[in-house]
Amino acid sequence: MEETISLQDLFKTIKKRMSLIVGLTFLAVVIAGIISYFFLTPIYQSSTQILVNQQKAPQQQQQYDSQDIQTNLQLINTYNVIIKSPAILSKVIQNLDLDTTPAELTNNITVTSEQNSQVVTISVQDPESFRAVDIANTTAAVFQEEIKTLMNVDNVNILSPAIQQENPSPVKPNKMLNMAIAGVIGLMLGVGIAFLLEYLDTSIRKEQDVEDLLQLPILGLISPFPENKDVDVMTNVKSRRKKV
Repeated sequence: MEETISLQDLFKTIKKRMSLIVGLTFLAVVIAGIISYFFLTPIYQSSTQILVNQQKAPQQQQQYDSQDIQTNLQLINTYNVIIKSPAILSKVIQNLDLDTTPAELTNNITVTSEQNSQVVTISVQDPESFRAVDIANTTAAVFQEEIKTLMNVDNVNILSPAIQQENPSPVKPNKMLNMAIAGVIGLMLGVGIAFLLEYLDTSIRKEQDVEDLLQLPILGLISPFPENKDVDVMTNVKSRRKKV
C-alpha cells in the first residue's frame, strides 16, 4: 500500500510540474543545438592504411609461414609507437610546413590495427579536411622511408592512401548526439527540480492538502460569500434599520 501511495505521489508531482520539466528539457536541447551548430569547430577525419609484410628477400626465399606472420604482428606494436614519434612527425611538419609541434600533432593522430591483422590504419583529425588528408598521407610516406633507416627493414607498403572527398562530413561534433544528451540531462534536471520544489512547498491551498497534512478526513466546508453579495446584504440591513 505504501508503494502504491508513493507511486501515486510520484506521478502527481510530475503531472503538477510538467510545464517546468518540459520547459527545462526543451531549453537544454536548444542550448546544445546552438552551441553545436554555431560555436564548436567542426573536426574532419581522414585515414590511410599501410601493410606490414615480411622483409624482402630473394625470390626463392619468399615463402610465408605462421611464424613469419606472428613476427610481423609483433612488429606492429613497435611500428604504432614509431609512427607517432618525433622522428616521424617532425619530418611531416617540415614537409607540410605546419605551424605545430610533434607533441601537439600526436594528439590528432590515432594508429590502430585489427586483431591478427598486418594492416595498420593511420587516422588524422583536423579542422581542415584537406589538411587531414595531407597529414595522413605524408605520415605514411615518411614512415615508409624512415623505417628503412630506423630498423633496417623494408617491409612497409601503403595499402590505401587517404582521399579528399568533395563534401566531407565532420566527425565532431555529433550535433544530434549532443542534443540528445542535453535533452536527457534537461529532463533529469527538470524532474529533480520539480521534486525539490514539491518538497519545499508547504503551503495549503485546497482541502486535499489539509487531509494530506493532518491525515484526517474533512467533515465539512464553509463556502466564502462573494464580495458583491456581501455588499447587497449590508445594504439591505442598513435599509431595514432606517425603516425601523
